[in-house]
Amino acid sequence: MKTEKATFGAGCFWGVEETFRKLEGVKLTTVGYAGGMQQNPTYEDVCTNATGHAEVLEIEFDPAQITYNELLDVFWSNHNPTTLNRQGPDIGTQYRSVIFYHSPEQKAAAEVSKKQLDQSGRFRSPVVTQIEPAPKFWRAEDYHQRYLEKRGQSHCAI
Repeated sequence: MKTEKATFGAGCFWGVEETFRKLEGVKLTTVGYAGGMQQNPTYEDVCTNATGHAEVLEIEFDPAQITYNELLDVFWSNHNPTTLNRQGPDIGTQYRSVIFYHSPEQKAAAEVSKKQLDQSGRFRSPVVTQIEPAPKFWRAEDYHQRYLEKRGQSHCAI
C-alpha cells in the first residue's frame, strides 16, 4: 500500500482531526504546527500568535481508498474558509484556513477546488484559504493527539 500525505489547517486541530480520522482510507492523523518561523514550537508558543504557525492536521491516506479531492471536499465542508484567522470563537493566525500541499498535483487540485468553491455562490464572502507548499511539520504534544476521542467527545464545544 502506497500512502500520501495531506496537511490542512481549519481552526482548532482537535475538531479537524476528529473529522478526518474516521474516514475510510485515512491511515494516520497527527495534529501539529506548520507555517511559522519558530523551531520546535509548543502549544503555548503557538497560542501567543507570535510564531506564525497554524494548528494543522497531517493526514496519511491511501489514495486507492480515498482521493485527495475527496479530502478537499471534507476540508471545505467542515469549516468557514471565508474568515481570516478565525474559526468560530477561536481567533488568531494559528486558526487560519490553509492547505499545505505536498506535490504539484495537490497544489493544482487545491487551487481548482478553491476556485470552484469561490464561484459556487455558497458563501457571500470570498474564500481566503491560503494554499502553500508544505513546510516543516512539528508534531504537537501527546496530550493533543486524539484529544476529543480521549474525552469521549465528537466535536469541539462552542
